[in-house]
Amino acid sequence: MEDINVLSLFDGMSCGRIALEKVGINVKNYYASEVKPHAISVAKDNYPNNINIGDVTKLKYADGILYTENGEFNVGKIDLLIGGSPCQDLSLIKFGGKGLEGDKSSLFYQYLRVLLEVNPTYFLLENVASMKNIDKNKITEMMKVEPILINSNLVSAQDRRRYYWSNIPNITQPVDLGIKLCDIVEYGSKREEKFSIKKEAFVERKRKTMYVRVDGDKSMPITARGYSAWNTQFITDNGIIRDLTINEYKKLQTIPKWYKFDCIKSKATNLIGDGWTIDVIAHIFKGLKEEINDKH
Repeated sequence: MEDINVLSLFDGMSCGRIALEKVGINVKNYYASEVKPHAISVAKDNYPNNINIGDVTKLKYADGILYTENGEFNVGKIDLLIGGSPCQDLSLIKFGGKGLEGDKSSLFYQYLRVLLEVNPTYFLLENVASMKNIDKNKITEMMKVEPILINSNLVSAQDRRRYYWSNIPNITQPVDLGIKLCDIVEYGSKREEKFSIKKEAFVERKRKTMYVRVDGDKSMPITARGYSAWNTQFITDNGIIRDLTINEYKKLQTIPKWYKFDCIKSKATNLIGDGWTIDVIAHIFKGLKEEINDKH
């Protein structure tokens, strides 16, 4: 298989590269546009040969050259453009839904601009499903492809509904693996007694804190967003309350065990929450791998 050139916008912890690696797609060069220092540092720890190109708003492409705030790169053809533009203003659940014209979510237009400049062979754009139809329809019209809605609960123990706009062929719904919350919790922790698994999961809200019963056979009714790390607690049968561990958050996003976070927990959960569910992206990339194999 021929190695590919990847341009990742809003790269975060390089979830796209993890997914490419998982399905066996070889990366020649991985150009990562990211501005958060801790995201750049964590991604670089795990992928030392990432090429960080800085702020997407300062990125230009012409005649095979990437012009960035970190220098010029003779990249030639970009095979794959990926990115999940910020969702804060689009999400109706948490932020009130200012839409595509909000300060953060208007960065979608930067993705669109780069897409038109680069004209990659393949592209993938991700964003929340909890957006207004008017915003979804605008994105669809500009991307010129219909999105597919995939819930991460098919491959993990979390509820996480996302739209994916892509020209990668043969994107289907993943098979439901039936992974439940009780399958990913860590037993025998030094900080707690063992969880019991008897009743159905339930949720109650108190003072902006979401309490999740860690027993039963239902998927976790929260996302792995970074802010949930401090607003969400487990309750065990005997009343023990605790936060999720880093390993449990990694399992919710199907992040491999080898991936390391050399930073404080709040920054790690921020990256995990802003990232992608790896097994969903890997599922999408299976179609890309088939295309690459067929052409070579």
